[in-house]
Amino acid sequence: MKVLITGGAGFIGSHLTAYLTYKGVEVVVLDNLLRGNKIEDSILDKINLIQGDVRDQDLVIKLAENCEYIYHLAAILGVDVVADNPVETMETEVEGTKNVVYAALKQGVKKVIYASTSGVYGHSAIEKSVDEDIMIDPRTSYAMAKRYNEIYLKAMYEERGLESISLRFFNVYGPRQDDRMVIPRFFEQALKNEPITVFGSGKQTRDFTSVEETIISLVKLTEISKGAEIFNIANETEMNILELAIHIKELTQSSSEIKLIESPANRYDYEVERRVGSSEKLYKATGFKPNTDIRIGLKNLHETLYQIN
Repeated sequence: MKVLITGGAGFIGSHLTAYLTYKGVEVVVLDNLLRGNKIEDSILDKINLIQGDVRDQDLVIKLAENCEYIYHLAAILGVDVVADNPVETMETEVEGTKNVVYAALKQGVKKVIYASTSGVYGHSAIEKSVDEDIMIDPRTSYAMAKRYNEIYLKAMYEERGLESISLRFFNVYGPRQDDRMVIPRFFEQALKNEPITVFGSGKQTRDFTSVEETIISLVKLTEISKGAEIFNIANETEMNILELAIHIKELTQSSSEIKLIESPANRYDYEVERRVGSSEKLYKATGFKPNTDIRIGLKNLHETLYQIN
């Protein structure tokens, strides 16, 4: 089997690339490498890595040749980066996805698997655990573009028969994630005994999901799901950000001060007080859902990254 992974050298993409390669799949990766290459050295000589832009339609069509699936993970990530570049964020999402769909139709690809986001729920996530049927509330350029692509993929199935899966990821964490994201940033600050900076009150909660279980969920859905479906990939538990900072400080035995700071104005629309997802639809489809306790996940991450025995 042969697959194309856009954004395959990034955080989640590099884990998917490694997983599928170990399973004997022929993997082609398209990535602009602006954030570097997170693919392990032991994998590099087993894949075809192409540096390029998902907005280059001719290139995407060429790379999709003879592929059974396209995993479309290419995106601009990080709240600060996205907030400062809303036009490029939306162009990358919308143009990139249209190119992936066009390439899939032209090359006879079976299915497109698209990385959406729990951000599409916006402030509708405040009162309860959210499932795929709840009324959504996207408020940012990033979330709006992701939701547009979900609708676009469903329309392409209804009109052209192209199967797809849109995956709403909930705060994925794990090895090789960079410090644009909260967990590696807290670890870096704690290990340097620098202030651990928490935006706002720190009472806002998130549903943290391990990258390993995210990849397992994604692959299982690839094999099972039919039509054009949307699935949450969530751990179904929540931790507030202040508690996260305290736990990482204790885990690293750091002398860092935990410092509450005001959220920058450009982060306002990205901040919600509560977000926790339901993976019940995922479980009904696959018999699997993420369940690693965040405290165990952080301990494993600490040991993996810093080789602590």
